[in-house]
Amino acid sequence: MLEQKGFKVLEHNWRMGHLEIDLIAESKAEIVFVEVKARTTLYGEIRPEEYVDENKKRRMIAAGNAYIKHRKTDKSLRFDIIGILVDPQTQQITYRCHMENAFHPEIKSVNTGFFNGQSRWTHRNKTIGTRRK
Repeated sequence: MLEQKGFKVLEHNWRMGHLEIDLIAESKAEIVFVEVKARTTLYGEIRPEEYVDENKKRRMIAAGNAYIKHRKTDKSLRFDIIGILVDPQTQQITYRCHMENAFHPEIKSVNTGFFNGQSRWTHRNKTIGTRRK
């Protein structure tokens, strides 16, 4: 799906310590961190992509932080979610949803001294991190 949209997939199941990102892809302008949720059945009316909760988003942001520090990139960043429903008998994909820019890390100025988060990192001279709820 990402390759059809012009992205080159760089990593599958990229890990650093306990952090993990399902897919990391890039275009000329940006790097995309993707969480993939696949299911064989719907539970109620909850679609696969709706299973990405705030805790998972925080872990993805932390993993993205580790990746850009490791890779030392200055490209724009994006966090996407892909939801897939697979027929358990035929193994055919019956539903797919690509949520581009599904969520964004909070950005705070380094100079304000205001940050109440679990992690923070710098990208393009901005401190980026997640806030505890």
